[in-house]
Parts: sequence; C-alpha cells; structure tokens
Amino acid sequence: MLDTILISLLIVAICVLLLGVKVFFVKGGKFPNTHVSGNKALRDKGIGCVQSQDREARQKPRFSIEEWENSGAEEVK
Repeated sequence: MLDTILISLLIVAICVLLLGVKVFFVKGGKFPNTHVSGNKALRDKGIGCVQSQDREARQKPRFSIEEWENSGAEEVK
C-alpha cells in the first residue's frame, strides 16, 4: 500500500516538473497564455471569451430610457 502511494507521488512530481520546465529553468519563464483572448488567430476571426462577453453585457443597461418608460415599469428608488 505504501509503495503504491510513493510511486504515485513520484509520478505526479515528475509530471509537475516536466510541465513546468519552462517556468522553473528559464529566466523570466511563465506558463503560456491559453485563454481565448491570448490567441491571435481567434481574435482575428472575432471570436471572444464567453466570460468577457458576459461581463460586457452585464455592464450595459438593460433598458434604454425610452424602453423603460414604455414598459410601464414603476420608478425604482
């Protein structure tokens, strides 16, 4: 049982080391940006991140003043 745990921890440690070679051994190294906004080809096609689009949509007012008045909604205080 202990052997299995130690072998598993060793495999995980080796994987982390291999995934982080650039970060650990290159001066100023960092993990690559895998976010949609970090991909130039997707930006050129106009494809954006859903989270960013959602954040922008939430900042826009839900109704314009004219739509608000025509909807019959009461004034919120």
